[in-house]
Amino acid sequence: MITITPAAAKQIKEAAKQSRMEGMALRIAADRQSDGSIHYGMGFDDLNRDDDTRYASEGIELVIAPTSRALLDGTVVDFVEIEPGDFQFIFMNPNDANYTPPENAG
Repeated sequence: MITITPAAAKQIKEAAKQSRMEGMALRIAADRQSDGSIHYGMGFDDLNRDDDTRYASEGIELVIAPTSRALLDGTVVDFVEIEPGDFQFIFMNPNDANYTPPENAG
């Protein structure tokens, strides 16, 4: 469903440690906007809802609500340097109308 890259996993683990939320699952949510783009949210969550999907990627426990499942299917979450010194999580999602797959280097 969702793939977490090693760089994203490292940053997520560090954020959990800094905020004292180690051991909590990472909830990722998605919502389609009126222009067809997808808005993302993520945060640590200790709620157990029966209809959530739970699984792990790169050692990160992920939680996805039923309303986000289809929108997130096939998404890759990465942590990259957008500009020098500016690192951000990015969502590479084939379900987003504005998504363009990255070109493979070499």
